[in-house]
Amino acid sequence: MSDPAPFTLADLEAVIRDRIAAGDETSYTAKLAARGMPKAAQKLGEEAVEAVIAAVSGDKAGLTGETADLLYHLLVVLALADVPLAAVLEELEGRMGRSGLVEKASRSTAPKG
Repeated sequence: MSDPAPFTLADLEAVIRDRIAAGDETSYTAKLAARGMPKAAQKLGEEAVEAVIAAVSGDKAGLTGETADLLYHLLVVLALADVPLAAVLEELEGRMGRSGLVEKASRSTAPKG
């Protein structure tokens, strides 16, 4: 018997999108999505702050849990914005092979659009 495939962010993205589409009143994901982007983005920001606090305090278990919350809420925000995780990964892949400092400098001078 083989081990099951590891859980991925793509798996989580699919679950989130399914729950948003189903609109199940017992689903936290569906309820959060129903409250709209402002609430979902607020929750994302809260989780980011909590992850930072755990990181700075050296709380590895806390950082693990808060990072899970952060990734979940990020994927909810991406789903509400109709931005697939694949597009984010494609963007990251396009940055590979370039110096992070050079890449960041190119973003600060690129026209906003």
